[in-house]
Amino acid sequence: MQIFKSKINPNSQQFKDNQAGMLKLIDKLNKHFEESRFQGKDKHIERARKRGKMLARERLELVLDKDSPFLELLPMAGLERKGGFGAGGTNVSGIGLVQGKLCMVNSNVGTRKGGSVDYATSFKALRIGEIALENKLPTINLVESGGANLPDQDKIFNYGGEAFRQITQRSKAGLTTISIVFGNATAGGAYVPGMSDFSIFQKKAAKVFLAGPPLVKMATNEESTDEELGGAEMHSRISGVSDYLAEDEFDGIRIARELMQFVNVTQAHLVPTEPIEPPLYPPEEILGVVPPNIKTPFDARELIARISDGSRFSEFKAEYGNTLITAWTKIHGYPVGILANNGVIFSESANKGAQFIQLSNKNNIPLIFMHNTTGYMVGKAYEEGGIIKNGAKLINAVSNSEVPHITLMIGSSYGAGNYGMNGRSYHPRFLFAYPNSKVGVMGPEQLAGVMEIIQRGSAKKQGIPYDEKQGEMLKAMLIAEADKKSSAWYSTSELWDDGLLDPRETRNYLGFTLAIVYNQPIKGANAYGVWRM
Repeated sequence: MQIFKSKINPNSQQFKDNQAGMLKLIDKLNKHFEESRFQGKDKHIERARKRGKMLARERLELVLDKDSPFLELLPMAGLERKGGFGAGGTNVSGIGLVQGKLCMVNSNVGTRKGGSVDYATSFKALRIGEIALENKLPTINLVESGGANLPDQDKIFNYGGEAFRQITQRSKAGLTTISIVFGNATAGGAYVPGMSDFSIFQKKAAKVFLAGPPLVKMATNEESTDEELGGAEMHSRISGVSDYLAEDEFDGIRIARELMQFVNVTQAHLVPTEPIEPPLYPPEEILGVVPPNIKTPFDARELIARISDGSRFSEFKAEYGNTLITAWTKIHGYPVGILANNGVIFSESANKGAQFIQLSNKNNIPLIFMHNTTGYMVGKAYEEGGIIKNGAKLINAVSNSEVPHITLMIGSSYGAGNYGMNGRSYHPRFLFAYPNSKVGVMGPEQLAGVMEIIQRGSAKKQGIPYDEKQGEMLKAMLIAEADKKSSAWYSTSELWDDGLLDPRETRNYLGFTLAIVYNQPIKGANAYGVWRM
C-alpha cells in the first residue's frame, strides 16, 4: 500500500483556526465527561463509605485486569433529557479485559438516585446488551439498583423487559452472564441475577426480592424482614437463587474473576503478529484537519492518513465518484475497508460504494463508514440520471452486508446519506461521533428555507399576503431548534451514538473496536436484494 503524502500545512491560518475551534469543542466534551462521572451527592457517597461500600467505578476497576483498556460506552446517555438523572444515567458500562478475555462490564451507580433506572439508563442497558450479543462477549453485572424509577415507569416498562430477554438469549448463544449483587436488586431488578448464568450475593448486603416488606404487607398482610424475604444467606441456603455467598465486596469480585477463568469465549479470529506502524502524521493534527464548522470542506484522505498504519492505504476507484473515498488499509494491524464522504453523494459515488462493499464482503473485511455529507445530490438532471436507483444500490449493499460495520460521524450526516453510510438505523456494531458532527433530515437553514417556501405557497393559494416579519421570526426559531436537535450533544443524549470522542483518540477507538469484531470469524454476504439497474 502506498504512503499518503499530506498536503496539510500545520502553519496555515486555516489549520490554526480549525485547531482552535475543535479545542473549544473538546473542552465542552471534557466537561460533559466529568458530568457523566458523577457518582452521587457527597452525603450519599459518605453514607456508602460508612457502610464499607465501594463506588461503582471502583468496583469496575477491580473486576478488570490490571492495566486493561476500557472502552466506556454511552457515557452521556440522557445528557440533555429533561427530568432524567443526567449524563450516563445510573450505569457505567463498557468493554475491557477480565482474565485476559474481552468482557462487557456493567456497574450500577448505587449512590446516584439509589441506582434506580430512568429512561436513558433503561435504553442504555438495551444497547449494551445488543453490543454484547453481536460481538459475542460475556457479561459481568455489578448490581446495586432500586429498580425502575417510578415516575418513568410509563416510558420504560414495556421496553425494559427486553433486558431480561437479552440475558437468556446470550446464554442460549453460549455467552455467560455473571452478576454480583452488592445491595438492592428489587422488583424487575431481581431478574438480573435471577436470569444470569452465575449469581454471587454479598453476605448481609444483597437484598433480592420481587416485593419488599411494605408491599408484601399490603398484598398478603405478611410481616417479614429484608433478610427473610431476600437476604444473601436465605437465597444461598434456601431458595437457590444465589450460587455463591461472598463475604464482602472484594470476595464477590474475586469469585467473579475466578469464574471468568473457566468461562468459554470465542478464540480470537485474528491477532496481528507483525510490528505495528504508527501513522506518519501525529494524531494531534486531526484537530487542524477536521474543521469545527461542518460547512467547511476537507479531504477525508487527510484524516485516514492520520489513523492508518504507516499512513498507508490502497484507494479503490480513486478517479471515479470522488465525493466518496473508498480504501483498504490496516489500523493497529487489523485489515479494514473505509468509506469516507468527501461531499454530496452522486450516482457515481453511490455505485462505487456499493461495489466496494461487495468486494469487502467477498474478502471478509470489516468496514468503517465516515460520515460527512449533506446527502444524495438532487435536481432535474440527477433525477433523470437515476440518483434514486443508484442511491438505493448503496443502501441495499449496506443493508445486506454481513461483515462488521463501524460508523464514525466526522461532520454532517443528513438525509438518506445517513442511511447509505450506515447510520444508526442500519445497526453498525459500534457508532462513535466527533463533537462537531450533526445528524438530521437536512441542514437547519435548508429545513427553515423549505418551510418558508411552503408557507409562502400556502399564503398565495389562500389569497392572503405573506407576513414577512412573522416569517423571519419563525425561520429563526426553526433554525435554532433544528440546530440544537441535530447537534452531537443532542444525538449522544438520545443514544443515537455509542459515545462522543476526542478526534485525537480516533485510532485508539477504532483499533480497540476492530480487535473486538475480529474476536470471532468474519464471513461476508454472498447475496443481496434486487438491484434496480
